[in-house]
Amino acid sequence: MLKEIQSTGNKDTRSGFGDGIAEVARKNPNIVALTADLAGSLKLGQFIKEFPDRFFQCGIAEANMISIAAGLTIGGKIPYTCTFANFSTGRVYDQIRQSVAYSGKNVKICASHAGLTLGEDGATHQILEDIGLMKMLPGMTVIVPCDYAQTKAATEAIADFVGPVYLRFGRPVWPIFTSDKPFEIGKAQFFSEGTDVSIFACGHLVWYAIQAGAILEEKGVSVEIINMHTIKPLDEERVIKSIRKTKCVVTAEEHNIIGGLGDAIAQCAAKNFPVPIEYVGTKDTFGESGKPIELLKKYGLDIPDIVAAAEKVMARKNG
Repeated sequence: MLKEIQSTGNKDTRSGFGDGIAEVARKNPNIVALTADLAGSLKLGQFIKEFPDRFFQCGIAEANMISIAAGLTIGGKIPYTCTFANFSTGRVYDQIRQSVAYSGKNVKICASHAGLTLGEDGATHQILEDIGLMKMLPGMTVIVPCDYAQTKAATEAIADFVGPVYLRFGRPVWPIFTSDKPFEIGKAQFFSEGTDVSIFACGHLVWYAIQAGAILEEKGVSVEIINMHTIKPLDEERVIKSIRKTKCVVTAEEHNIIGGLGDAIAQCAAKNFPVPIEYVGTKDTFGESGKPIELLKKYGLDIPDIVAAAEKVMARKNG
């Protein structure tokens, strides 16, 4: 039962990154960290304390940071670039495309403060297009973990993964609920199996999907909740297996419905087993300044919105 899934605490996902990079650096001397004047925001304090010679402060020069990181890979280093998601992608897209993706460099682009839950910094910083930007780049792996524990696990896992990676996480304190679940790049994570509707979610909205699923279960709905922490490569085998069973889908993400997780699931369904799909995400809009939880409600990314989407898509299936 989904209502039995409980949080084991609350912590921001960016702290999962900070703890993860320090842990993996203890095991692998080739790990280096670069930041663009945001070491504190990316929780790099422990890494800097233990490995000062492996830390590079690039200043407010993100394009230069990406180029340096690409160069470091030639010498066998595994660079983690660290800044806000907006600056990790939009500001440096050309450098990522040419020097990292096209060249197949082993750079880990680690992006905090993504989505609406960045909150008060407003629309200029709340990037809602970054998943789309990154997943369209050939050879780029895109990972969006859902809580502190999974972010820490993903931060460690990408060190052993050869190739460019975009790792997206956030600012707010959020429930921790995956501590007992293994993480594997490219493998979806199930929280429940059901027959009436499949709900695919990533990032902060996985917790909301679980809460929505518990409400639906109380209404007699059999819900399948899947954490799609890896957007690319998508776990198509598990997606197809789920939608063949439930025959309808809800996708939930803290991102524009254009180009994100929803479109990845829809493309998979269109090619293999077309079904009705409802998207929960921002609707072709920028964000605004506000409290994170209030913004999720205003822009239709709240628990009731996922419940409503599930009921709507089930009606479409049966209509």
